[in-house]
Amino acid sequence: MSTPQEDVQHENAGQDVIAVDADDNPLELVNRLDAHTGDGIRHRAFTSLVFDGEGNILLAQRAPEKRLWGTYWDGTVASHPVEGQSQEEATRQRLEEELGITPDQYDDLRLTDRFEYKRYFENEGVEHEVCAVLQLTLTDRSLEPDEDEVAGLMWVPYERLHSHPEWYRQLRLCPWFEIAMRRDVR
Repeated sequence: MSTPQEDVQHENAGQDVIAVDADDNPLELVNRLDAHTGDGIRHRAFTSLVFDGEGNILLAQRAPEKRLWGTYWDGTVASHPVEGQSQEEATRQRLEEELGITPDQYDDLRLTDRFEYKRYFENEGVEHEVCAVLQLTLTDRSLEPDEDEVAGLMWVPYERLHSHPEWYRQLRLCPWFEIAMRRDVR
């Protein structure tokens, strides 16, 4: 469990997220660390699912240094838009920052779903988010992962993962990705 001193020094303490109501209407800016500790504060987030043209999804393992869900596998990238930024703009930014994926590698970025969830992580914090799901298909699978963000990458046949998530349980999937995948009707 982190100490109050460690929390103050954590990079998230210097960032804000957008607190929202259950319908994803913005309420106010709140400190990102505050939003992810205690009982949490509902805020706006997104997860982006990146596919190739052959039915595979790109899973990204979160870097071990991540405060929440470090080393868990995610449906490519997940984060929070900043004030004035659309979910699509935030997704484009994180794809480039985390994986070196530029907009010329895809042209079909689309919002496919939105859901609210709340999950606690060990004794470290909580996610209470209204999470937008965005999907895209890469025409160029060239990647340049940032090791501070991504510990590993894996292309997985999406239909197998979607139909049989228990076969992939040893990967320890992020809860928001599991929810997004379970709700996805392809």
